[in-house]
Formats: sequence, structure tokens, C-alpha cells
Amino acid sequence: MADRKQELKHRTKVFAGKIVRCYVKLPLSRSEVFVLGKQLLRSGTSVAANYREASRARSAAEFIAKIETCTQEADETQLWLELLRDDCDIDLPEISALWTEADELIAIFVTMAKKTKENQKRPES
Repeated sequence: MADRKQELKHRTKVFAGKIVRCYVKLPLSRSEVFVLGKQLLRSGTSVAANYREASRARSAAEFIAKIETCTQEADETQLWLELLRDDCDIDLPEISALWTEADELIAIFVTMAKKTKENQKRPES
């Protein structure tokens, strides 16, 4: 379990780093790209920060709340990526790869929250 926890900690950090590197490549002189890019930077790096907080949760309820925040931030990151691609005509290969990684992270976080909720409902032996 600790290995998977460390893997996800690393994976979310790598995701955050890729978000930063994508942001740096954006044509920030365009005001709309600047605004969307800042939003992308905030939500994309927040995934890793919130996962770190979740991994140190003191209770199942706190863990679920933080993991659900990770899900929300990853979903929001997808929105900014979509807007940059579709409405600002930003054609960076990173955008598609980041969108896919955010989608995979969302699936992982949803599963983690669901399993934790199910475990809470089980009677103690």
C-alpha cells in the first residue's frame, strides 16, 4: 500500500511539473491565454498539493474530502486545457497528454474515494 501511495505522490508531482512546463510554452502575451494559463497552472498544480494533504489525512472523512478535491481540481484542469485547445487554438502536444493524464488521475481518485466510503460502511469485526 505504501508503494502505491508513493507512486501516486510521484505521479501527481510529475503531473504538476508538466503543467508548469506547458504553461511556460503558452503565448502569454495574448490576454485570454494568460488568464486561462494562470487557471491551468493553479488547478493543475493543486492536484499534487491536495494529494499530499490527502495522504496525511487524520481520518477517513478528511481523506475523502481531500481526494474529492483532487478529483475536482483535475476536472477543472481538463476544462482549461480544453479551452486553450478549442477556443484559443493552442496546438501543443502536451495539451492532449495532460488531458489524458488528468482523466486517468480522476478515475484513480474516484475509485479511492468510493473504496474508502465503502470501507467506512463496513461493520468492525
